[in-house]
Amino acid sequence: MKKVFECVKNKLSTMPVKNAVQCLSVTVGVCALVLTGTVVFANRVSALENAGQGGFESTKGPVTEEILDEMAENSSGVSENVTFEESYNLSYFSYRVRSGDMIGKIAEAFDISSDTIISVNNIRNSRLLQIGDYLKIPTMPGILYTTKKDGESIESVAEKYKIDSKKCSVVNHVEVDAALAAGTTLFVPDAELDWVTRQEINGDLFRKPIHARWYKSSSFGWRASPFTGARSYHSGVDMACPMGTSIYAALPGKVTATGYNSTYGNYVIVAHHSGYKTLYGHMSAILCHTGNYVTQETRIGKVGSTGLSTGPHLHFTVFKNNKQVNPENLWN
Repeated sequence: MKKVFECVKNKLSTMPVKNAVQCLSVTVGVCALVLTGTVVFANRVSALENAGQGGFESTKGPVTEEILDEMAENSSGVSENVTFEESYNLSYFSYRVRSGDMIGKIAEAFDISSDTIISVNNIRNSRLLQIGDYLKIPTMPGILYTTKKDGESIESVAEKYKIDSKKCSVVNHVEVDAALAAGTTLFVPDAELDWVTRQEINGDLFRKPIHARWYKSSSFGWRASPFTGARSYHSGVDMACPMGTSIYAALPGKVTATGYNSTYGNYVIVAHHSGYKTLYGHMSAILCHTGNYVTQETRIGKVGSTGLSTGPHLHFTVFKNNKQVNPENLWN
């Protein structure tokens, strides 16, 4: 820039005054533009240096899948500046059920499993989800587990559900080998409900024992007695249909009793897995024997009106760990 001004000075000494002034103005303007451009460029370079650039650079061309695979193999799985504990931080938030919602749809929206929503919210019948209900939604998939006896540990629970014991330990803030007291509730990340529990909650565990057409002549629970009119508790579902209609086992199992009594008439009792038993009453004929193994396609009797009955029907009772439960919550 100094040399430019010296050159202009020499030229101006030989020019008329008017021309010299015009020439000097043009020169000063050009120099100002040059200086401004230099400052702007310098500022851009400085900004780029502090703008957070980065990424993979290669002198051999675009990044290939092989390079990405190698990066994945060498990855620690935990982001820099994020600890293992922080990456498995469990928290909950609330969601209000809206029209058209189903558990599976809600689970998909929050990237968790249906089992997670069912377990965390202690849902016993997925069909009873109501608009306006509030659900707890955890930030990761998993289920709740309550220890059954003293001495269980994160390690034993993780082995039971085939999940990562370290992750389970971090989520629950409990040492992997620490002895837990009976009744301790844990969140077991990535675990799923067992098949029986899922079928129970979804109402798909049992098959109706009458495969032909029938109608419900009496529900489970309190009713007016068909004999006295007084309020009485009915322990099963009455399935009315024609005399002689085939009766099938509602779930695979073993026949543990057959016989006759004054209330149920000819009856059959079948024991199933997971603490379930079923009773079939008022039969006109029994088609199985104690000790027989039966399936949902095994005919175990025929509809009748024996015992305390007002007409042909099947009385069907379900027991869970010796407690009567509503069959309609368990069949599809």
